[in-house]
Amino acid sequence: MKIAPSILTADFTRLGAEVEAAFAAGIRWLHLDVMDGRFVPNLSFGPLVVRALRPLADRYGAIIDAHLMIVEPERYLEEYAAAGCDRMTVHVEASPHLHRTVQAIKALGKQAGAAINPATPVGALEAILPDLDLVLVMSVNPGFGGQSFIPGSLAKLAQLRHELDARGLPNVALQVDGGVNAHTIGAARDAGATVAVVGSAIYAPGRPVAAAIAELQAALGA
Repeated sequence: MKIAPSILTADFTRLGAEVEAAFAAGIRWLHLDVMDGRFVPNLSFGPLVVRALRPLADRYGAIIDAHLMIVEPERYLEEYAAAGCDRMTVHVEASPHLHRTVQAIKALGKQAGAAINPATPVGALEAILPDLDLVLVMSVNPGFGGQSFIPGSLAKLAQLRHELDARGLPNVALQVDGGVNAHTIGAARDAGATVAVVGSAIYAPGRPVAAAIAELQAALGA
């Protein structure tokens, strides 16, 4: 299982050092939670942060995965692609023309993902699965870091794992995001998730990033 740190709770006064600490600990997948204050009740950051982190990711051979929690994501795809994203994930709930948006991401030479909120059924992804590189199950209500994992998310992960396997789509990453820590990451992995987005369990005041990552890896038996 890959661990993808979310920088949402990182110390932004030393963001480069925070990200590099994760890369130095072996991480090769960086997750950027982009929020617009409309689709979710919070604001985060935009393409300038992606552009600033791209050289650091290149130095370590890491990918940048942008989770676009924004309305009308199709309006901003070119900007985020130009800034250096490798993957862009949009929300089913924010993309009424989801197939068109996914194809637009791929036309930019990037990998495409689709996300569902806790109240959105797995069936909302059924028609688009063959076109995706990544599926994201939100295990908290998006907008803020530090929330508790919603147990019902495990059933959704298991359902998607079964669906992906049954359709012969083993290369589609199954990502879980929200409330993932040393106590919940194993259950998410066992339910079928292949990528765990981890925020406050990695970036917490007074705790070394490497130690936090080691604890997560220990919980996975790595």
